[in-house]
Formats: sequence, structure tokens, C-alpha cells
Amino acid sequence: METWKLCNSDQKLKCEALLCDPSPPPAAWAIRGKPHNHTYRAHRLLEDATVSFKEEIRCLLKDFNPLHVHKIQNGCKCFAFVDVGSMQKVALAIQELNGKLFRKRKLYVNSNRRSPKRTLDVTEWTQELLGLEKTSGQGFARTTASTQLVPKASVDPCKTEKPRTSIFAVPMEMRGSFLALLLRECFRDLGWLATIHSVGGDVGLLVTSIVPQTPFFWAMHVTETLHQNMQALFRALAEAEEQQPYLHDSAVRRGTRCLAEYQLGDYGWAWNRCWVLDRVDSWAVVTFIDFGQSATIPVQSLRSLDSDDFWTIPPLAQPFMLEKDIWSSYQVIHRILKGKITGALNLELHILKFEEFK
Repeated sequence: METWKLCNSDQKLKCEALLCDPSPPPAAWAIRGKPHNHTYRAHRLLEDATVSFKEEIRCLLKDFNPLHVHKIQNGCKCFAFVDVGSMQKVALAIQELNGKLFRKRKLYVNSNRRSPKRTLDVTEWTQELLGLEKTSGQGFARTTASTQLVPKASVDPCKTEKPRTSIFAVPMEMRGSFLALLLRECFRDLGWLATIHSVGGDVGLLVTSIVPQTPFFWAMHVTETLHQNMQALFRALAEAEEQQPYLHDSAVRRGTRCLAEYQLGDYGWAWNRCWVLDRVDSWAVVTFIDFGQSATIPVQSLRSLDSDDFWTIPPLAQPFMLEKDIWSSYQVIHRILKGKITGALNLELHILKFEEFK
């Protein structure tokens, strides 16, 4: 277990992140959970009661667009859950906040296992993460990218490198072993995993979730069957939602099938199927099965959905990866992309490669 600290020498600003798993990225704010839990817990000893704690947190993280700050008071200490949306933003925050002036005081990030003067670079973290993978090549994806050379003396500034291959670790939630467990626990049937790789040719994909700065994403393959399944599932959930009781605290644990609210972009919030990946105190880390999206939700906000009648329709979204690019913007979410399937990822054949028509 490793503790990262963000210290403000005068105000004793102290942020901790307890890493329970070797695979998640180092975080400057709270993580009591697994790598898919993009919610960070900031601890602080309050000495200046005139300044709003939540506003200070938002001000500190404003460049990372915090989605939600949930403050909790515990005696003289105060902490918060801050959702910034992705693990990549956490790594960037560590890099960018180190040495930054905040309220006329210099912040620094250090680890109790490393020299305080050493800042973990995002590139270094990526290499460390990849180093945890098997060297056989399983769990990796390759994509091609072209980069501009930095002009140097006697070097043509217009010269570019030849296209090079980048390697990305496949997200845990997309791997066949994880999906097999999800299907067995939720649907009692592994058939979906064996059929989704049969998609081919020209397709339309409704993007539901992306993994920033990687080629991976979740999308719904737009077909008449998908339309029918969506109508049947969402109608059943809408009709049953009010009759479904909220789960007792003791019933929320890893592997629980349940119902939680999911934000459908501009369409607002709606109740959807989810599966509990882990629990941290009064928070549950869930994955919305039909959107490929994980979230941290208060335990008391989950409703029961354990009847098999709600689990006959297979997951609506499936994993894909871009053939020649990586994601740099969230604006693509909830849009339909038209393109073609060019193949499948080696050793993870259920992850199809997609190339968008230009």
C-alpha cells in the first residue's frame, strides 16, 4: 500500500491516496477502491474556516473540470469525494500540480517510497502500468501514430518521423475474463461474448463511453435488433422502477445486481441496470452494463433488480477500439459514428477494430 501526499506547508493541506491494487495509477486525491473508481478522496485539516472547503477543492482542480464534490465532516477533519471523470486526469493532475502555487503557497507531490523531489511523469506511470502486464502480448493493443519532430540545429523543421506503433494496455472492464465473470453473475449465460465478434463490414456505432488518450471505447451497434432490445428493456425498467425497493445496506456488496440512475447526456437521468464491482464505506463502485461506464454511487441510492426477468436482454454496448487513432475529446459520446470493422484485437477477439469514414 502506497500513500501519496499533497502538502501545503502552512495550512497543513494534506491529501492522501491509498492504493489497494498495484494496477491503478498513483493519485493525489483519494482513492479507496479499484482502478475503475474515478473518485478521489481529499483529506484536509481545516484551519481557515472562512473559506469554503468545497470551493477550495474546486478551485484547486478547476483545470480538470471536477464533475462532483461531495463534502463530509468528521469532527475537526473534513474530506470529500471529487469525481474528475478518469484515471488519466488524475495522473495529469499529479504532474501539473507539483510545484504549483495555490493561494500563494507552493504545493508538492511526493511519496513515502520515493524522494520528495521526484515527480512521477505520466509517461513513466504508463510504462510502469504496462510493466505489470504479461510479456506474452496478451492484454495489449497496438495502434499507429505519426508525430512531429522537434526542430533542432541542422534539422529540417518540416521533417516528420515515420509512423510508429504505440502500445496500450486493454482496460480491465473490456477483457474477456472480466466480461465472462460479469455475464456469468448477471445473465447466467456466456453466449453474448461468443457472438459479438461476428459484427463486420460497414456499421453505425452509437458511442456510450470512451477511454481518453487510448483507442478504446464502448458503443452500441445500431441495428433493428438493438432498437427492439432498447425499447423492451427501457420500457420494462421505467415501469418497474417505482416498485423496486431500495437495497438494504447489508445487501450491497461485490457482485450485486441492481438498478441505479445513469445520465443520458442531454436527455437527463434514467434508471438502468448495473453491477456492483466493489464497495468502499457508504459508496458503491458500479458498472452500467448497457453503457460500458463505471461510476461511484451512494449505497442508499441503489434499488433492487435481482429478478432474472430483467436480465434476459444481453448488454446493449460492446467494446471496440479505433484502428488508427486515439480519443482526445468526450464530445463523441452519444453520437453515431459511421465506418467499417477492420478486424479484431489479437487474443481479445471480442474487441473489434473500427475505422470511421472520413
